[in-house]
Amino acid sequence: MEAPSSLADLTAQLAGQASALAETAAAADAGAAAGSPLPAAGYLGLLRSARDAGTLAGQALRLCAQQARDAGCTWQEIGDLLGVTRQAAFQRFGKPLDPRTGEPMDKTVRMTGAAERAVQVVTDVLEGRMDHARQSFNAQVLAAFTDEARGSALATVAGLVGAFEGFGDGEPFTRRIGDHTVVDIPLRYEAGDMKARVAFDDDEKVAGLFILLPDAP
Repeated sequence: MEAPSSLADLTAQLAGQASALAETAAAADAGAAAGSPLPAAGYLGLLRSARDAGTLAGQALRLCAQQARDAGCTWQEIGDLLGVTRQAAFQRFGKPLDPRTGEPMDKTVRMTGAAERAVQVVTDVLEGRMDHARQSFNAQVLAAFTDEARGSALATVAGLVGAFEGFGDGEPFTRRIGDHTVVDIPLRYEAGDMKARVAFDDDEKVAGLFILLPDAP
């Protein structure tokens, strides 16, 4: 797929990709209805087109958000349009400057397997396997996250939403915030949804662990 050189090129390429995808999907539906569906390779091609269209849509969204900001739109307006908070819109599309250097902050996630690591840590904490969980903690969290602190935190959550029932719908969300790789994990409780947030430092140790309301930025 050729990389677009401008927003106009990106929009045109996305429109063409969407049109081709719609035509292929319609052909697949018609074939299935007639009893002669596409061969396996045809569905792989359809999947590839859908992937490419999603990639282009994501690029268009980022460019449009940046241009909206350049034109004077607020993060609140962008967030409202996308159905998220202004903080969530900023975290996804913003270009924060490091106050220590004045340079744009690096938002690249370099830690591999962060989501899987975070899910394991949260599972260990919720199920009481603290000896295993503490192997992932940095020194500060290791000192602060005592059994008493764990019990108090879980009691507070239980008082809000009842008993933990399992992981919620949706995949963990991983991004780079400042000096940390941060993973949010949906959780399901008997009286409402929450999310766990795990922050890893540059040594890939847990630097923060929280259970938050699902719309917390």
